[in-house]
Amino acid sequence: MTVMAALVIATGVAATVIDIRRRRVPNVLTMGVAATGLALALAGVGAVTLGGALGGLALGLALLLPGHMLGATGAGDVKLLAAFGALLGPGDVFQAFLRAAILGGVMAVGIAVWRGRLRTTLYGTAMLVTTRSREAAALVEHPAANNRFAYAPAIAIGAAMVALGW
Repeated sequence: MTVMAALVIATGVAATVIDIRRRRVPNVLTMGVAATGLALALAGVGAVTLGGALGGLALGLALLLPGHMLGATGAGDVKLLAAFGALLGPGDVFQAFLRAAILGGVMAVGIAVWRGRLRTTLYGTAMLVTTRSREAAALVEHPAANNRFAYAPAIAIGAAMVALGW
């Protein structure tokens, strides 16, 4: 296992545990990993150049930022994918994003079924996607809707899959 893969897995485990327990991914973790990714690239350790690490960080940020602006993900999730981008580079962070999106969708459906809210969740999501209105976002985000769940596990698993070559 490479240094980069070990860092991705260790970061993913830490982010997952913290997000499940506290529903947030701390800046000290995401910024520390992003800085480490940039430092490793600058030192020439691993397969990602400094330009690749910067590009991966920017792409990771850009991929989840729209979801955050719609209220679908937390800021910590955005920063986590960006930090993974600094380790993985732009091509691999995009692949991690795709895997995380699929895993996150499966998790969302499973959690909605478990909570007995599948129909309500699907309706709210459809309203959010089709209207993009503040009212739809407020409906989905309302605490009584019980729609929130930790998304860091999906991001972590997606990034680990890519880091391990899966």
